[in-house]
Amino acid sequence: MKSFRIMMILALCICLAAVFPAMAQEETDDAVQQLVERTVVRYATDAKRDDEALAKIAEIDPAAGEKWTKIMDLWQAPVTVNAVLPEGLPEDDSLCLVALGFQLNANGTMRDELVQRLKTVLAASRKYPNALIACTGGGTAARDPSVTEAGRMTEWLEAQGVEASRLIREDQSLTTAQNAVYTLEILREQYPQVKKIAIISSDYHIATGVLLFGAQAILQDSGIEVVSNAAWHAPSGKLSVMFQAGALIELSGDVETAYEIYYNTYDIHELPPLDAVKQEE
Repeated sequence: MKSFRIMMILALCICLAAVFPAMAQEETDDAVQQLVERTVVRYATDAKRDDEALAKIAEIDPAAGEKWTKIMDLWQAPVTVNAVLPEGLPEDDSLCLVALGFQLNANGTMRDELVQRLKTVLAASRKYPNALIACTGGGTAARDPSVTEAGRMTEWLEAQGVEASRLIREDQSLTTAQNAVYTLEILREQYPQVKKIAIISSDYHIATGVLLFGAQAILQDSGIEVVSNAAWHAPSGKLSVMFQAGALIELSGDVETAYEIYYNTYDIHELPPLDAVKQEE
């Protein structure tokens, strides 16, 4: 009987040892999340870097502190938007051109803005004929769920003579943050030779693309670097700094808060329903 009681006590201790570290980790994660959101919202609101919050993140979780400090450095760095890809990028398939999608028409056809982005992609593909090309964007056609932005993009590029073997299709994402998450995941798992990427989009979207792909590369320790960009000059369109904050919060894992920010600041086109985005997570 005594041996049985000892065994029960030991079993209870093992269970408690498993539960309490998990609880402590959950509390740590919550604290870091709150500090991350405080940091990015403050920067978006008044352009002030919250070094106190970053220091607290580092105190709680040194790895997270280092990553978010790098992300803030990236956010604060100026971004030069190029009309065409510059010289001097890798000439082999260690370079990937990342083409960001744009919401499709309700019937599944591409809007002119997406076609114009693809023309920029096509020019870049000819300048760097060995580079891979990742087209990213999910199903955003209101009346045709069978088509995706990435699908239409790859079809268009193939029709212009781009080899299918160069094309990577990421067709699950519904936000720019998801563009970064899913595209980098594909590159890491299926194209480990890729070390550098160039973002291609509309001019107003480049800074956001560079930030989010760079931030996600930092968060997942991918070793991939955003080295350049090329953009179509859009006659209109803008993305607020607060939208960028929402996207960083989405990357950090808080989709609900991110969408609250998106709905308040989004000023390009309609957002997909939050339920659809959560299903993709």
